[in-house]
Amino acid sequence: MDIFSVFTLLGGLAFFLYGMNVLSSALEKMVGGKLESVLRAMTSNRWKGLALGAVITIAIQSSSAMTVMLVGLVNSGIMELSQTVAVIMGSSMGTTLTAWILSATGIQSDSFWLQMLKPESFSPLVALIGVVMTMAGKDRKKDAGHVLIGFAVLMTGMTFMSQSVSPLAESPVFQDLLIMFKNPLMGVLLGTIVTGIIQSSAASVGILQSLCLTGSISLGMAFPIITGANIGTCVTGLLSAIGANKNAKRVVAVSIYFKVIGTIICLTAFYGVNAIFQFDIVDEPINAFGIAVVHTLFNVVNTFVLLPFSKQLEKLSKLTIRDTNTQESLLDERLMLSPAFAISECRALAVKMAHTARDSMLSAIRLIDEYSADAAREITEQEEQLDLYEDTLGTFLVKLSSKDLSQADSNEAAELLHAIGDFERIGDHAMNILRVAKEIDDKDLSFSDKAQEELRVITQAIIEILNLTVDSFEREDTKLAAKVEPLEQVVDGLKLELKNRHVRRLQEGRCTIELGFVLTDLLTNYERVSDHCSNIAVTVIQVQESAMEAHGYLNQLKSSGSPEFTRAYEESLERYALPKSGGHAVQ
Repeated sequence: MDIFSVFTLLGGLAFFLYGMNVLSSALEKMVGGKLESVLRAMTSNRWKGLALGAVITIAIQSSSAMTVMLVGLVNSGIMELSQTVAVIMGSSMGTTLTAWILSATGIQSDSFWLQMLKPESFSPLVALIGVVMTMAGKDRKKDAGHVLIGFAVLMTGMTFMSQSVSPLAESPVFQDLLIMFKNPLMGVLLGTIVTGIIQSSAASVGILQSLCLTGSISLGMAFPIITGANIGTCVTGLLSAIGANKNAKRVVAVSIYFKVIGTIICLTAFYGVNAIFQFDIVDEPINAFGIAVVHTLFNVVNTFVLLPFSKQLEKLSKLTIRDTNTQESLLDERLMLSPAFAISECRALAVKMAHTARDSMLSAIRLIDEYSADAAREITEQEEQLDLYEDTLGTFLVKLSSKDLSQADSNEAAELLHAIGDFERIGDHAMNILRVAKEIDDKDLSFSDKAQEELRVITQAIIEILNLTVDSFEREDTKLAAKVEPLEQVVDGLKLELKNRHVRRLQEGRCTIELGFVLTDLLTNYERVSDHCSNIAVTVIQVQESAMEAHGYLNQLKSSGSPEFTRAYEESLERYALPKSGGHAVQ
């Protein structure tokens, strides 16, 4: 084996790793956001978690990425440590798929159809189809095209590696080197180190499948290397856990214990039984198909042996990683390694922000009638929380927008960036109303019964528009969102009419300027809240229906004479009709 063969081997490895990266990224863009919601919903049961871990790892083609994702979710407080154990085990089974695909490289036959089953035979066609799809397709078709291209590049890398190692069969140096790895501990160490360096057990197993084509790799040598490759995948998780909280670090600890204990059990059983029965197959050469079988059997046996001890693995991780006072972050930047998942978590946090903003405003409204220092303190705390939400989400989404997002995820990131600003401003207006309520309480001001009746009308309209906005945002419901703008127009009319009534009462001497200022502040904040609700509703409609820019959309909506808009406006106008003009007194 000369220097050019080494270059070919390294180049093949580079193609393999790059193809794997393209493949997993494209698959994740296609299915990542959907899988995230399923992930949290299905991890309450260990069997569901096991199946889900396998499915997601097959989808994204990386158990390391799965572990990093779990670290991020636990670090953000989105998942519990106990929910991740079965997922980690399932992930180890899902990662075996690549070895099965690569094993087809060893097919030997003169039959055209059997030859076409070999990945190196059909991968050029797959690459061609992928390129056509990326050039002519849009969004999901482009992502599907990248999946095909990634697969083709991966298989090209595998072919290069296989070709580069063929001269090793006759190399005395290689034969002498292999003697070292007849020691199981050296095999485990080799598998761990190689996988830790290249950060992919699929690539390590792929290299082993290439080497087995020399006919020099036996089952007894391959098995320890395969188990070591599984341990080596934990290196990525270890790196991702740097700076994480205790529970996130425990996720990596569970993964390490699961793979190390499994390796000890399986190797002990394998060599123990072989010492008694002396199986000839242990010293016989193994092919690519045999390596895929061994890889799968190890992970399946390991999983089902240790699955009943999930809680014990969790306890062991807690004994290793002691409790500290480390606080959980709202969003973990590790999630950016999986952009589709990250977008979904941003939406979940934005929904929490929406509920906080609504609760803050509703609490402030109640203070107008009955002021409470405790409620005022809670509103102030909610405002601080809203500021934190906006800062965290805004920073995270700006960074995330620079990633390779699908068009749908990119649109959603833009929607969230707009919406969080409006929710934060609703919190600001809640604080303004709190100050109005405090002024009323401090100065012992009071509205007349008639004035209170008028205020109740616009207050109920504000409560409804808040509920419609938050519910439509949470459910991504365009029908609910479409009801917001007609109601916002009604609120604008109510504000104008109430201010006109105030001016008339002021002119007639039936109201004071002081109480008028209070009323004006209250109405102004109500109207501004309805404006922000309108902005949020428009972003929901824009993303779901690919509508035009916000101002253009609103202008078209108001000028088009839409029957739906007109009907909704008239219904709201009737529902929130003001009582006939009456007195406005001050105590």
